[in-house]
Amino acid sequence: MCPLQDELIPVGKICATHGIRGHLKLHSYSGNIESLQFSETVTLKGKDGTLKELGLKTVSPHAGGFIIALDGLNGINLVQPLVGSELCLRREQLPETAEGEYYWRDLIGITVITDQGMVLGPIADIFETGSSDIYVVRGSNKEYLIPAIADVISEIDIKGNRMIITPMDGLLDL
Repeated sequence: MCPLQDELIPVGKICATHGIRGHLKLHSYSGNIESLQFSETVTLKGKDGTLKELGLKTVSPHAGGFIIALDGLNGINLVQPLVGSELCLRREQLPETAEGEYYWRDLIGITVITDQGMVLGPIADIFETGSSDIYVVRGSNKEYLIPAIADVISEIDIKGNRMIITPMDGLLDL
């Protein structure tokens, strides 16, 4: 794996072009515009895994996502091939997280264990539901959907690569 790729954090996905002047619609994974506004460059990860660093000219909110313009790409024909690419920032371009907050990248792969010591498996994916995130935990023969709420998540230990949960009645039976 490329060392540069190890430090990249996906923050959104280019979902469409916008107009004919080379603007792109970005679906943001966090809805947070601040880290993009202060970034001079972004890295695009193509569908084939190739990485391309480009200057970020402008970013503005639009219909629940963002519209971005990239340096040197001023026409629809130049940006059309970028649709489907993930937009990534280097970790140092992102703001520090507050106490009890984590980037999804830091949570993917950590092992989820119940407060009774039952190992459920690693977090394989995370998705948003509007009210809270859901951690998709894939055990050896079962998948668990764990809500990211204080009543369930007892402890997150990134360095120890584990998350301790207190499952609500029936949560692990679903």
